[in-house]
This record gives sequence, C-alpha cells and structure tokens, in this order.
Amino acid sequence: MENLTIEGTPKTPTIQFSLEDGSLLIKGRSIPENSIEFYKPLIDKLEEYSNTPKPNTTVRIQLEYFNTSSSKCILDVFKKLEKINTGGSETVINWYYEEDDEDMLEAGEDYQAIINIPFKMVEMEE
Repeated sequence: MENLTIEGTPKTPTIQFSLEDGSLLIKGRSIPENSIEFYKPLIDKLEEYSNTPKPNTTVRIQLEYFNTSSSKCILDVFKKLEKINTGGSETVINWYYEEDDEDMLEAGEDYQAIINIPFKMVEMEE
C-alpha cells in the first residue's frame, strides 16, 4: 500500500495519509468544485487501509473553512475511520480550530456527536 498525498490548492485541502504510521492530516480550505470526486481517493485508501490498519490511527483535521458538500464527504471519511476504530485500530481525531472560530468548534462538536470515535478539540493560537 502506498501513502496518499494530495497537494492543497486555494480550493482544496492538503491531504497526507501515511500508511506506515497510520496518520492522516487534512489541512486548509475545502471548497472543491466536486467534493465527492476530490475525497474519493482518500475514501478508497481508507477502505484499503481498513483491511490491515496499524494499532493506532491518528487523524488531524485543520480546516480553515469547508462548504456543505465537503461536510458530507468529511462525514464519509469519519464513517470509514469509525469502521477502522471498531476493527481494532485505536483511532483518535484531533479537531483543530482557532480560538475565535466558534463555527469550526461547533462543526467538530457536531461530528463528535454523530461519530463513535474519540475526538480531541484542539484550540490553536492565531
């Protein structure tokens, strides 16, 4: 299995998924033209990873902004991670937000309420 790296653009986040250590980073803005198409390689890679996950899977979400269609795809990513978590890999999602960004904190809390994976809300200094 190969790592997945997608370089970020002004409209799409950077995605770095290291299969060697089970770490996933999603960072930047997520307002792609076609969210389903953009997130498909990551969802496919998570499906592949779920067959032989590492004992620990660490996820860092550092989004500045995401649109509605991205939020559905992010939920799909979390559902794959939920499967990995119940499949024997201890999974933790670190949700980063800037101290004055109530919307991003609430978005993380909304996902936390839906998904059965431990979330850590991490406040960042501006």
